[in-house]
Amino acid sequence: MASPDLTASNVAKIAELFPRVITETVDAEGISVSTVDFDLLRQELSDHLVEGPRERYQLDWPGKRAAAFAANAPIAKTLRPVRDESVDFDSTKNLFIEGDNLDALKLLQESYLGKVKVIYIDPPYNTGNDFVYRDEFAESTAEYLRRSRQIDDEGARLHANPESNGRFHSDWLSMIYPRLILARNLLADDGVLIMSIDDAELANLRAVANQAFGERNYIATVVWQGGRKNDSRYVSVGHDYLVIYARNEARLQELGVRWRERKTGVDEALAAGREAWGREWL
Repeated sequence: MASPDLTASNVAKIAELFPRVITETVDAEGISVSTVDFDLLRQELSDHLVEGPRERYQLDWPGKRAAAFAANAPIAKTLRPVRDESVDFDSTKNLFIEGDNLDALKLLQESYLGKVKVIYIDPPYNTGNDFVYRDEFAESTAEYLRRSRQIDDEGARLHANPESNGRFHSDWLSMIYPRLILARNLLADDGVLIMSIDDAELANLRAVANQAFGERNYIATVVWQGGRKNDSRYVSVGHDYLVIYARNEARLQELGVRWRERKTGVDEALAAGREAWGREWL
């Protein structure tokens, strides 16, 4: 029940001709939308160098400042023990926290600041369809569409082509950035952060983690082989990535840290060799 969005149609046409000039921003209602970087468009249509904003190496996106603010903003919440569902509550050395991870990371700052050796996170992947994680602990697609004013209380669509904000990199970056900042605060000087991710946000995760941790503290990106999907259109992708950062890579070098594991069967082979030669030759 809405007329065509001519602006969106024009942006799509420009994207076909000049994909490099398409970027992201937020509209008056705080919803992410595609838009045109007119400085870049002017350059595409000019035969000489066009003056524009001062260039510098950085990762920027709509909502970055708000995301940094979210990391530092206090919350009026606390952790509540659930003794009835716990095992050896008074003597256990383990904690299982249920709730939004941004809140949990903030609540752990006071007790575990600079004390954690390893943090592993598996953030929601930006699949482009159902990315509805926006600091709420749980939110269905219908709840997200209603909150973002894409449907009304009766479920009727309010936009001609509603879509989740999942396809926008900006929303994903705004989600992950404050969590990286808080995770770094919790890590000990020789601690490490390991993050699971897929192809969709691998490059952005590296870039935003470089800002939060410093590029010098990047350790490696490990390919993790999983199961292949038979419904792929082009390439059957069967892997994810583990992106690893150190809190202080220089400190790991000072401590002589090496991540190694003996190969299977090495000890048996050495024992057989000693027995064959009858002496401690190895």
